Amino acid sequence: MGSCCGHDHSATFDGLSADYKRRLWLVIALNGGMFLVEMVAGQVAGSKALQADALDFFGDAVTYGMSLAVIGASLKIRSTAALIKGLSLLLMGLWVGGSTAYQVLVFGVPEAGVMGAVGFLALIVNLSSVLLLVRYKDGDANVRSVWLCSRNDAIGNVAVMLAALGVWGTATAWPDLIVAGLMATLFLNSAVQILAQALREFRHGHPNAL
Repeated sequence: MGSCCGHDHSATFDGLSADYKRRLWLVIALNGGMFLVEMVAGQVAGSKALQADALDFFGDAVTYGMSLAVIGASLKIRSTAALIKGLSLLLMGLWVGGSTAYQVLVFGVPEAGVMGAVGFLALIVNLSSVLLLVRYKDGDANVRSVWLCSRNDAIGNVAVMLAALGVWGTATAWPDLIVAGLMATLFLNSAVQILAQALREFRHGHPNAL
């Protein structure tokens, strides 16, 4: 998931490879497609966990696109892009948290079958992304963060499938809501970290900035 992005400052590959860029474009397309699938499925199933995961796919697609766009760019451009990423994650976290609270009040039970099926499809997409990017897992911070997001998203999809199992076993919405709440927390935590780091880098590049 976008919220599990990381950095590796010891690596040297900076993304300036035609093959890497082609793979990244394909990963962006996969994430964008799954965003649409999960948003529709989440609405049909009444699952906040699926909708939260859909937003994660959208956030990843945007993050990967921005990572692709700023390869080789200046510190000013890279830090500005990071600020935008952080703000988008903050908005996603607030939306997921608010919609989850609403679901608690409504007490609707999501469709476990749809949750499980779409969660499995999302897992396949994320595993495909991992296989596409594994060759470039040891790059600079920008490249490394893309790899870690894809790898950890596959792990995150398991949580959605567990939520589906919990909904099926308990006939309540609570497993779905718990997973959605945890994902909202991860969005917000990641947003705070990214914004803090981006502000530090922006100020480093602009000594006179407030």
